[in-house]
Amino acid sequence: MKRFFLPLFLLFTIYTSFGQEKKIKPFFEVTFMPTIAINEDYTVDTDDDETFLRLSATFFRLGVGYQFGNRVLLSVNAGYDHHFPYAINAIPTYVKLRYNLWTDFEQSWFFQFSRGKMWRPADRFSDGDYYNVGMGYELESGSRWKPIIKFTYHRKNINGFEDDGVLESISIGIGFRFF
Repeated sequence: MKRFFLPLFLLFTIYTSFGQEKKIKPFFEVTFMPTIAINEDYTVDTDDDETFLRLSATFFRLGVGYQFGNRVLLSVNAGYDHHFPYAINAIPTYVKLRYNLWTDFEQSWFFQFSRGKMWRPADRFSDGDYYNVGMGYELESGSRWKPIIKFTYHRKNINGFEDDGVLESISIGIGFRFF
């Protein structure tokens, strides 16, 4: 009887391991996020060539992580931030948790939360904490490249920066995820 069940069990194990979709998938993510602010020097009389909106910062992010099932994604990320009005450069490193609110195999609406450390390449300000919260949409594509559009609120706590040490911004992110 053992001779019958052992090969049957091995065959069943091999069949199910190759026949089912994998529940845990590794991925790579890249995002570019420009931040636009209202120009405080703008006047209705456009004599001085000032525009109503101005580019205030750019963020670039790279991340690697795992997708657990259809809903939860966890990744480790690093990036580069440049804030134009303050001439501040920062390198945030953080962990991101993403939850898909609605998904149908190829596309999804999601909510994300990130928390980590912000490193400063210059000594003008000290290192600080980094947080972000956002919502986004992962578009449908027929390949392993998944385009992403997201709106994100960023908060950086920097000791010695202005009065309260907080630098906040809202950005529109455009990127992709690769399985």
